[in-house]
Amino acid sequence: MSATDGITLDDYIRNIPDFPKPGIQFKDITPLLSHPEAFRAAVERLAAPFADRGVDAIAAAEARGFLFAAPMAMTLGVGLVPIRKPGKLPFTTVSAEYALEYGNDRLEMHSDALEPGRRILVVDDVLATGGTMKACCDLVRNAGAEVVACAFLIELGFLKGREKLEPYEVFSLLSY
Repeated sequence: MSATDGITLDDYIRNIPDFPKPGIQFKDITPLLSHPEAFRAAVERLAAPFADRGVDAIAAAEARGFLFAAPMAMTLGVGLVPIRKPGKLPFTTVSAEYALEYGNDRLEMHSDALEPGRRILVVDDVLATGGTMKACCDLVRNAGAEVVACAFLIELGFLKGREKLEPYEVFSLLSY
């Protein structure tokens, strides 16, 4: 039994109405991040299902995905592959474009970050529409690596992002 077993993670998610615009109910994770036991519980619970799945590395989207992916990688004893916004990585990169509500955006990964056949867990803090995670999965797949699953602290189910990620396995700790 872990010291974090009795922690209810939902107690550390704050609702912020009308942020970033009217009608949006923002799920603020900063209370969870500032509470060491809750943060530890979230990391342990996100990593646990993948402990025996042969994960070779964790890939994560900038920036909040890094907050969970880095300690998860340490917990699982694997490397971390940062996926960043354009122009942030210093070496040769590969990119994937994805659609936003108004226009497109792009994510990049170092061209030598993954070897073909590697088994990759892709992590982010929130699954909303799925566009960012789909682009991350495309980068992993285009490198010849395998997406083991996509893992999230929070899933906003009403936005149907899970559908965009089919056929990948999706794991979420909290769903709203």
